[in-house]
Amino acid sequence: MKRNYPVGIQSFEEIRKGNYFYVDKTALIYRLATSGKYYFLSRPRRFGKSLLISTLEAYFQGKKELFEGLAIETLEKEWTEYPILHLDLNTKKYESRLSLNEILNQHLEKWEAAYGDEKKDRSPEERFSHIIEKISTVTGRNVVILIDEYDKPMLQAIGNEELLTDYRNTLKAFYGVLKSCDRYIKFALLTGVTKFSKVSVFSDLNNLMDISMDNRFANLCGITEEELYRDFKEDIIELGEKNGMTEQETKTELKKTYDGYHFVEDSDDIYNPFSLLNTFAKMKFGNYWFETGTPTFLVELLKHSRYDLHRLTEEVASADSLGGIDTMYSNPVPILYQSGYLTIKGYDKEFQAYYLGFPNKEVEEGFTKFLLPRYAHLETGNSSFEIMNFVKDVRQGNAEAFLKRLQSFFADSPYELARDLELHYQNVLFIVFKLLGFYTQAEYHTSNGRIDMVVKTDKYIYVMEFKLDGTAEEALQQINDKHYALPFAADSRKVYKIGVNFSKETRGMEGWIVENK
Repeated sequence: MKRNYPVGIQSFEEIRKGNYFYVDKTALIYRLATSGKYYFLSRPRRFGKSLLISTLEAYFQGKKELFEGLAIETLEKEWTEYPILHLDLNTKKYESRLSLNEILNQHLEKWEAAYGDEKKDRSPEERFSHIIEKISTVTGRNVVILIDEYDKPMLQAIGNEELLTDYRNTLKAFYGVLKSCDRYIKFALLTGVTKFSKVSVFSDLNNLMDISMDNRFANLCGITEEELYRDFKEDIIELGEKNGMTEQETKTELKKTYDGYHFVEDSDDIYNPFSLLNTFAKMKFGNYWFETGTPTFLVELLKHSRYDLHRLTEEVASADSLGGIDTMYSNPVPILYQSGYLTIKGYDKEFQAYYLGFPNKEVEEGFTKFLLPRYAHLETGNSSFEIMNFVKDVRQGNAEAFLKRLQSFFADSPYELARDLELHYQNVLFIVFKLLGFYTQAEYHTSNGRIDMVVKTDKYIYVMEFKLDGTAEEALQQINDKHYALPFAADSRKVYKIGVNFSKETRGMEGWIVENK
């Protein structure tokens, strides 16, 4: 019988009672619950954080029947029920100072209705502190506190510094209660996408253990390759049959498209669970994770910090910098990592430095396509249409047509970019040729302000040199003088040598010369 995939279902109880498929993470959850008390976990969106919270809630409610057949069934002997305070900040749009107070008040009123509201006129943090103590005193058992998407209000306030500061101060005081109420708390977990760290939200909450880059819990969210091959064997075979692929070809495509996440050095490869479940439910490959979110604020941070997009393929960061995002306006790399657009690709033990890059094809292609209209001018406003025609021109050897289309991408460069035009040109070219690379072989190199590119199709090779405030003739001359086309002298494909000049004065692509082999 075709199994049910819990796409978008974040309730552990619903998954178990509804006979949905569940990848058993309960051995790790048991270790988490029994080896410590206060935890913080950062993971990208749609990675199973809410399901983790829901599973912990069922566990601490003592609902043994939901865990039948899972690893924790034999590990846990007592199944004690504890009072639980579950705060979910993912369910509201935060647009004003009142928005956060409303959601906190909604939860506080629900708890106070059950345990007493004698402090209802106090501040949110005072009410929170009182209800924790009251519950523990009344029930005789310490309280479990589960906070889902703790950072949602602050993420939505990025770009509005006054509102962000207000949210940060409110939540700093609210979360700080966990430390002052220590003797009344059994267990606490906060999850989110990002970490507003040391001098920010968590400065009063230094008793949290951050397990975001902890090897013991690296696989707590997401699906490992071992789990994929063990639990989805029949699904992989069916997916291959539906798409005309062998089992091995299917595994290769799944790995290329959805794998590649690492949250600690030398960890197992972790697949995106949301994308995998959608793929098996629909029996079709797609950009499922990327299509569920539009990281507009990330692009604004990239622009604000004057980020060279070429670094996305070769970024290096320290362990300390990846732990927080408080410098996001000058350094967007930590928030790109925590949000799932970059991941760990390697580690230098001597210098404690992480090499970062795109985790997989879904993220790389989706993010690059998302960047195009936000950096380049699109005449139609339709990214897919523009990319399709650009690629067709390149494949057909129509150099003049694709150069005119490329020129249009640089039209109407804003005046405010005058001092950063060279970086702007490099960023647009990076996006364009990164997109070309999904359909052709594209190589690009940057050094000392110079950009040269090589694009290969089955019939044509384009060797390109770009100048800024020079001439197209000089660019072409450099190709010839430095013999850039020499490696392709014996190649049967037609070679185009193309010199291009950009002008600061006209703020665009001024002209080009095409020379055939």
